[in-house]
Amino acid sequence: MALCKTAGKHVLRCMRCRLPLLTSISRGMTSLEYEKDQHNGVTVNLAQLPSSTTEQQFHTQLKECLQSWQVEDRSAVWLQVPLTHSRLIAAAVDHGFTFHHAEGDKAMLKLWLHPSQSDRTPRFATHQIGASGFVVREDLQQVLVIKDKNSKFNLWKFPGGLSDLGEDIGDTAVREVFEETGVKSEFQSILAFRQQHQQPGAFGRSDIYVVCRLRPLTFELSPCSAEVKACQWMPLEQLQNEMARSPITKRLVDIARFGLEEGFDNVDILSEQMASVYKGLTYKLYHRSLPNNWKV
Repeated sequence: MALCKTAGKHVLRCMRCRLPLLTSISRGMTSLEYEKDQHNGVTVNLAQLPSSTTEQQFHTQLKECLQSWQVEDRSAVWLQVPLTHSRLIAAAVDHGFTFHHAEGDKAMLKLWLHPSQSDRTPRFATHQIGASGFVVREDLQQVLVIKDKNSKFNLWKFPGGLSDLGEDIGDTAVREVFEETGVKSEFQSILAFRQQHQQPGAFGRSDIYVVCRLRPLTFELSPCSAEVKACQWMPLEQLQNEMARSPITKRLVDIARFGLEEGFDNVDILSEQMASVYKGLTYKLYHRSLPNNWKV
């Protein structure tokens, strides 16, 4: 245990590396535990506080902690507030905290502790990610298309939607195709992706939409009546000349026809499972095919 001169400050240290894991500050009331981050900030989860904690008690407690963190020259303070403790938000706002993001049953508030410097804390979720499935029957040169029942545009498009948290792009495309059309498929590659800013309906975020080439495993159509008003296997040439289609659909048909003529190895962006620098984690790296003799 170590004591801070400005407050009763208790530090728990890892027995292997002796680095601080969890710290608490108290001055005669319930300890306020926090974690340090790599950017010299601290994070406090208010779920640790008793349900009987009043707004005034927390206001005083937070004031004392902020004074200590300023002496330590901390960069920022993050408060994770569960719904059960939302009554304490007003006290945090009195100290200058603002909302950073909220999701499910908790909100995250933050306070930049260097007002004379520009705030360097990152914004939350600058983009939303979605994927569509370009499901092509290579033998018949047909592609699976739908018309969205809930869209104001009466255009043929490829089935797709937003990714779930923790879901791979290819899995999103496969899932969305099945949910909207009833067709089972498997991921082959990425053909292209679109980035659009000021996307309507994206809650002020930018939008990245990834187009995946999928191989159909079934062919019978069973469209979702709540989302799809039309669904069919359409010849690529017909879709290319179709008036009711968007510019991106036209370009993707161009890419697919080139792949069918010259080989998809000329257009495919493939995925490779890689080991992360973070122990025990992996990720997928997407890139054009690399000859084996270039892989060191």
